[in-house]
Amino acid sequence: MILRVKDLSVRLGGSHILQGVTFDVPPSGVTALLGRNGVGKTTTLRAVLGEVPAVGTVEFGGEPVLGRPTHRLVRSGLGYVPEDRCVFAGLTVAENLRLAVRDPDPDYETVHDLFPELRARAGQRAGTLSGGQQQMVALARVLLNRNRLLLVDEPTKGLAPAVVSAVASVLARVAEKVPILLVEQNLAVVRRLALGAVVLSAGRVAWTGAAGELLGDAGRTRTLLGVGRAA
Repeated sequence: MILRVKDLSVRLGGSHILQGVTFDVPPSGVTALLGRNGVGKTTTLRAVLGEVPAVGTVEFGGEPVLGRPTHRLVRSGLGYVPEDRCVFAGLTVAENLRLAVRDPDPDYETVHDLFPELRARAGQRAGTLSGGQQQMVALARVLLNRNRLLLVDEPTKGLAPAVVSAVASVLARVAEKVPILLVEQNLAVVRRLALGAVVLSAGRVAWTGAAGELLGDAGRTRTLLGVGRAA
């Protein structure tokens, strides 16, 4: 397993957000981290990344990493695409990408192959891009560097259906090379991409297994995720 999380607990502002979360992420493909709003999905990613104080065990590539500074985890190959994209609005697309480079030979070839539009918009300020274009920048920043695992949080949130499909296609191609732990509410995207699924409920793991098994069971999907059908 590329990532092992065991008995992970997080308290923030007096609230016990995560309460003994345990799951594994295999070294290939997409694993979906699912659940209703507010159950702790983003907090789980941030705890793995070292952005919030946590107790328990997190092993990345077989090494315990809980408590390590975030920048060291990133340098060791843990890439993160946050929910709010976090582009630098006043900088150009090219400047946003350049700031993300940490490897001596950044993979601009792959980035421009996946996102040809970013080459054409290299001189445009990121704040003037559409939501879909900003998501492309957010994904491109992590793909410039060699990673062993990507944490991707709500990449299709607020995007038009055609853009959602384009983002999903990119993630499918990326997952051929690097495993992804994906937080995603769009179950059609989950069905298309994910091999495994972990479902959180009230800060705990409520279900783990094959994504197809979960989404193929309408009753279970409705109970765990609050939706009537899987796509």
